[in-house]
Amino acid sequence: MKVLVTGSSGHLGEALVRTLQAQRREVLGIDIRAGAFTHLVGTITERAFVRRCMKGVGTVLHTAALHKPHVATHSRQDFVDVNITGTLNLLEEAVASGVTAFVCTSTTSVFGDALVPPSGEPAAWVTEDVPELPKNIYGVTKAAAEDLCQLFARNHSLRAIVLRTSRFFPEADDNRMVRETYADANAKTNEFLYRRVDIEDVVSAHLVAAHRAPSAPFAKYIISATTPFSRDDAVELRNHAPLVVRRYAPEYPAEYARRGWKMIPGIDRVYVNDRARAELGWQPRHDFRALIARLKVDDDIRSPLAREVGGKGYYDRIFGDGPYPVE
Repeated sequence: MKVLVTGSSGHLGEALVRTLQAQRREVLGIDIRAGAFTHLVGTITERAFVRRCMKGVGTVLHTAALHKPHVATHSRQDFVDVNITGTLNLLEEAVASGVTAFVCTSTTSVFGDALVPPSGEPAAWVTEDVPELPKNIYGVTKAAAEDLCQLFARNHSLRAIVLRTSRFFPEADDNRMVRETYADANAKTNEFLYRRVDIEDVVSAHLVAAHRAPSAPFAKYIISATTPFSRDDAVELRNHAPLVVRRYAPEYPAEYARRGWKMIPGIDRVYVNDRARAELGWQPRHDFRALIARLKVDDDIRSPLAREVGGKGYYDRIFGDGPYPVE
């Protein structure tokens, strides 16, 4: 049956459509913006549009959303309309059409303030059991969308899986200090230790989740690169990250020195993907040690799919300070 991909002109949506088409799957990409991998232009906030798109669909991969970069330029009502009402429209029409698998892309931003422990405390070890403490309208509406998925799984027997993804966007960091301190590839490579994932692995997570969904009524999973650390490292990571990283990746200092790169002095949280690997059978390929191996042969740290999708940006205009405005 047909796979419906929402947000198909965005980073992840395009990557999913590209991959599904390469597998010769029947796929329908929808987005509010036209794009090479978008077949129908429209908004998920319009129920009639969603109903038309759902015909013949067996699997929904729901990536469309307003994101953190939109917080300073869009109203809270905009976030509610897209992230909550849009998700509700998709869920209701999915039930009406007999969809067998619904995969909702969420975010580690739902953890919010739980991600930054107080000064002097160990790095946060972030699993699916950490409570949500969203700190902005983006996190609040994504958490609400997750709850809607769970409601429909419980009350309407819709097989739904939520994937909480960490960073995979290629744009420069929104934090000026990070941009001024680290080369872009340096900053992103550092993040693969604790808070970043390659888009190829995000795509594979969605596809295995869609396959798993018919036998799993509801579940939430963190989708991030496999960290080399263990929970026992949490205290030392907070203030002495380079020492810990050297134990797990002794080749990294030479490769960093060759490029004039720097390791971050401390890590405040670590996203843990153990449950997704164990329960979904997800096998992510891109982690810090894999990137160091690529650097040794002067290869690109990005997967081929990440290079193909490239940067999308979140706006058509340029802002004076950073890739997008923040509050």
